[in-house]
Amino acid sequence: MVSRSPLVIGRDREVAELTRAIDAARSSRGGAVFLIGEPGIGKSRLAAEAAGIAFASGVRVLRGRGTTIGPIVPFRPLTEALLGLFRSGHPPDDPALGPYRPILGRLIPDLQQPGEATGGDSLVVLGEAVLRLITVAGRSDGCLVVLEDLQHADSETLAIVEYLTDNVTDLPILLIATIRDEPCAALDLARTASQRHSASILTLNRLADDDVNRLAASCLETTPGELPIEVSSRLTEDSAGIPFIIEEMLHQLVADGVLVRAGGGWRVIGEMRADVPEAVLRGVIDRAEQLGQQGSTLLSVAAVLGDRFPLSVVGHVTALDQRSMLSHLRAAVAAQLVAPDDAAPDWYAFRHPLTAEALRAALTPTDRAEYSRRAAEAVQVLHPGLPGEWCQLVATLQADAGDVNSAARLFAEAGRRALTDGASGSSVKLLDRANALLQGEGTAEGKAEILQTLLYALAEAGEIDRARALVDSLDQVRGADLGAAARASLHTRLAQVYFVAGLSAEGMNQVTEARALLGTDAAEEEAAPIDAMAAKLTWQGGGRNRGERAEALARRAIAAAERANLPTVLCDAWQVVADVARERSLEESSRCLQRARELAEEQRLPIPRVYALARLAGNDWLANGDVAGMENTIEEAQRVGAVAVGYQIQGNLATDAVLRGDFGKTAQLLAQGKQDVLRLRLRPQIRYMLMVQATLAAHQGKRTEMERALAEFAEWEDVNAQELPLTLGFARTFCALLEENRGLAREELLRMISSTTDVPSLFQLAGRHGLHLFLAVLDGDAGWTEYHEATDTVQSTMRWNRQFVRLAEAVLLGRDGRAEEANAAADSAQEDSAIYGMARHLGMRLVAEAAIADGWGDPIAWVRRAEEYFHQLSVPAVASACRSLLRHAGASVKQRRTGMDQVPDDLRARGVTVREHEVLQLLRERLTNKAIANRLHISPRTVEKHVASLIMKAEVADRMELSDFAASAYEESQ
Repeated sequence: MVSRSPLVIGRDREVAELTRAIDAARSSRGGAVFLIGEPGIGKSRLAAEAAGIAFASGVRVLRGRGTTIGPIVPFRPLTEALLGLFRSGHPPDDPALGPYRPILGRLIPDLQQPGEATGGDSLVVLGEAVLRLITVAGRSDGCLVVLEDLQHADSETLAIVEYLTDNVTDLPILLIATIRDEPCAALDLARTASQRHSASILTLNRLADDDVNRLAASCLETTPGELPIEVSSRLTEDSAGIPFIIEEMLHQLVADGVLVRAGGGWRVIGEMRADVPEAVLRGVIDRAEQLGQQGSTLLSVAAVLGDRFPLSVVGHVTALDQRSMLSHLRAAVAAQLVAPDDAAPDWYAFRHPLTAEALRAALTPTDRAEYSRRAAEAVQVLHPGLPGEWCQLVATLQADAGDVNSAARLFAEAGRRALTDGASGSSVKLLDRANALLQGEGTAEGKAEILQTLLYALAEAGEIDRARALVDSLDQVRGADLGAAARASLHTRLAQVYFVAGLSAEGMNQVTEARALLGTDAAEEEAAPIDAMAAKLTWQGGGRNRGERAEALARRAIAAAERANLPTVLCDAWQVVADVARERSLEESSRCLQRARELAEEQRLPIPRVYALARLAGNDWLANGDVAGMENTIEEAQRVGAVAVGYQIQGNLATDAVLRGDFGKTAQLLAQGKQDVLRLRLRPQIRYMLMVQATLAAHQGKRTEMERALAEFAEWEDVNAQELPLTLGFARTFCALLEENRGLAREELLRMISSTTDVPSLFQLAGRHGLHLFLAVLDGDAGWTEYHEATDTVQSTMRWNRQFVRLAEAVLLGRDGRAEEANAAADSAQEDSAIYGMARHLGMRLVAEAAIADGWGDPIAWVRRAEEYFHQLSVPAVASACRSLLRHAGASVKQRRTGMDQVPDDLRARGVTVREHEVLQLLRERLTNKAIANRLHISPRTVEKHVASLIMKAEVADRMELSDFAASAYEESQ
C-alpha cells in the first residue's frame, strides 16, 4: 500500500484547466489561478500535480508558502519562492533587472547591497521588480510560481500577488495559489481578481462516492471493484469526501491490522471502528509513537513551532545530536508525517496542517506549555534580538507557555516594527494580540504603552470606529499606578484619532486633558507632542487667527523636539508650519515639507514621510496643475497603510479630473473611494468626496444631481467644515453659470466669502482669489484696485485661480483701450486654462462679451468654440447664449442639423456647416464650381456662396489657398 495516491482522483477538469494554463504561459499568455477549498481537500496535491506537469514541459517552477503564525512576516511566501532562483549558483542576470536589483533586496538577501536601505520602495515598484525577475526566469519555456497556504500570507505579500495577477497577461508566467475556503484577505483578493477577469478560481469540492472509492483503490494499488465493501461503505459515509481523511483512515486501518492484503487482494479482519475525527487524530498520534519516545518528542516539539519548523530550534530543545535527529526525521518522512521544506534549508514541514493540529491536540496543557517555553528560550539563544519572523514566533510560543506579559511585550515590539516598516495592517493585528493578552493581566504602564501604539496604527489604517471604541480602555489604565505622563500620552494619541477622523473639537478636548495631567511644569519631551497635536487640530478646526496660533504652537513644538530628539514630533510640527506658510508662499511651504521629508527618511518614519510627500505633491498641483506627484504618493500611502491620507489624495485626483472636464475619470475615482470612506467613517474624506460628486454634477449643468449630493453632504457637515466653501465655489457657482444666471453665481461666491471670513478655508481654489474677481470685473463692480489686491496674494498665482485673474486683467486692459496688452493677457489665460476643459470655454464665452464691446481679441472664434463645446456637453443654456452673442455681433450662426458629427472638430469650431463641409471635401480635388454643383446636386451659384463663406472662415486669400487649407484640414483630422 502507498499512503498517498500516485494519481490525482476526481480532479480531471481542474487538471485539464491547469494544463491549458501552463501551455498558455509557455506561449506568453500568462495568468493566475486560485485553488480554493477546505483543509485536506487536496489543494496542495493539485498544485503539486501542476508543478509536475510544468516541470515535465521544461517550465521553471518556483514554490513558496504562507507562514502559519499569521499575516505578520512581510513577503515570506514570495521570498521562499524566489530564493529557488539563487540556490543553483547561477542567478538570473539580465539588463532588464538592472534598476530593480536593489529593490529586490527586500526579498532576496543575495541582492542586498551593504549600507543600502531596502524598505522605502513602493509596493507597486517592488511588484514590478518581482514580475520582471520571474519573466527573466521564464523567458525560454515559461515560469510557474506556486504559493501555498496564501490564507496565512501577510497583507504586503497579498499586495504583490494582486499586482502580479493584474500584470502577467502577455508574459510567460503562471501563478497558482492555494487558499483555504474561510474568511480571509487572500480569499477576498481571489474573488475580486476573478470579478475583474485578472484570474480564475478553481473551487475544489469534496469527492463523490465513486471518486472516494477510486482514491482508496489507488492508495491500496488495486481496483475499485476489489475494494472490500466494508471499507468502501466506511469511507463514503465517514470521510466526508476529503482526500486527506480518506488517506489517513486507510493508513490507520492497515496499521491496525484491520485491513490486510490476502490472496492477491484486500480483506477486513475484525471490527471496523467509527468516530472519524478521533480515528484521524489517533492515526497521526500512533504513527508518531511508532517512531519511539525520542521521535515522538521531536515531532511534538516541532508541532508547537507550527506547521513548519526549523531543525536548529528542535535540536536545541530536544538536545538530540545531529545524527539522531536526522535519523528520526527520516523515519517521520517515511511515515508520511513530515517532508523537507524545499523552500528553506534547515526547515521541515508537516505533510498537512491537520497533522500538526493532531499532535498539538494530543499534548497535555502542561506538556504543551513546557515545550513552548523551551522552544521560546531556544529561539532567543539562537537568534539574539529576535530579528524578522523570530520575534512573532517567540511571542506565540510565550503565549502558549502562559507567559502573557512577555508575549504581549514581543507582540507589541513586532507591531512597532511593522508600523516602522509601513505595514500598518500587520501592525494592527500584532498590537491587537498584545492588547488582548494584557486584558486582566500586566501593569498599567505596559497596557498604556501598547494602547498608544495601537491607537496610532488604527488611525493610520483608517479604523476610526475601532480606535474610538478603545476610549473605554483608557478607564482601565487610569488607576493610581499609571503616571500622569503616561496618561497624558494616551490622551494625545486619542487626539490623533480624532484629528484623522476630522473631529477637531473632540481632539482638542483630549489635548486639554493631557495638559491638565502634566501641569505647567511639564518636561519638554512630554509637552512637545501635545503642542504638535494642538497645532494640527488648531489648523484643522479653524477660528480667528488660526494660522498664527497653529504656527506658534508648531514652532514651540519644533524647538522642544529638537532639544529632546523627538523626530516624529518634528515631522508633524514642520508639516503644520508648511500648511500655514502656504498662505504666504508655496516655495516656503515646500521648503518646510522638504525638511519634514528628510527627517522622516533619516529616522525611517514611513507614515510621516508619506504625509510630507502628499503635501509636496499638493503644492505642485496647486502651482502647476501637475498630478504626477499625487499619483506616485498614493501608491506610497497604500504601501505603508496610511489609509486616511491615501483617500485624501484620491479626492484631490478626483477634483483635478472634474476641473479638467474629464467627467468619466471623476466618476470612476468617486466609485472607487466614496464607499470606502463611508465605511471607515472618515468624515473629512467623506465630505470631500461628496463635494466632488456635487461638483461633477454642477460642471455638467445637472442641478438636481448636484442638490442630491449636497443634501448628503449636509448630513456629514460639522461646524467650520472646511469643505463647505468648495461646495459653494466649485459646485453651486458653476451650476448657476451654466444656467446663464450670473447674478446667482455671484451670490453663491459672496456666500462662500462670508462663510470664510471668520474661518479661513484650508482650500485655496474655492473662488475667492480668482473667479470672484473675474465676475466682479465683468459686471463693473471691480477695477484695478481690486485686481492688485487679488494679485498680491499667493493664491492668485495658483494655476486654477490664475486663469480667471488673467481674464480679469484682459477685460480691464481692454476697457482702457490697451488692446494689444488685453490680447496678451487673454492668450496667457488660455495657456493657463488649457488643461481645464469646461472652465476654459466658459471663461472665454464670458470674456467675449467684453472683447466685442471694447473691440479687442478674437471673440467670434472664442464663442464659436464655446458653443460647440457646450452643445456637445448638452448644456443648452450656454450653447444658446453663445449663438445669441454671435448673432448680436453680426456673425453667422450654424444650424444644428443632422450630419454635424461628421464635420471635424477644428472645422466645427470655425463655424463650418454640414454643406460647407461637403464643398470643402471636394475642393481638395480642386474641382470647379460646376463640377462640385453636379456632385452635390446644387446650383453653381450656391457653390460660389459656400466657397466665399469658407474663404472667410478659413481666413485665406483665395480659392487656391482654400484648396490647400482643405487638404491640410482633413489630413490632420484623420
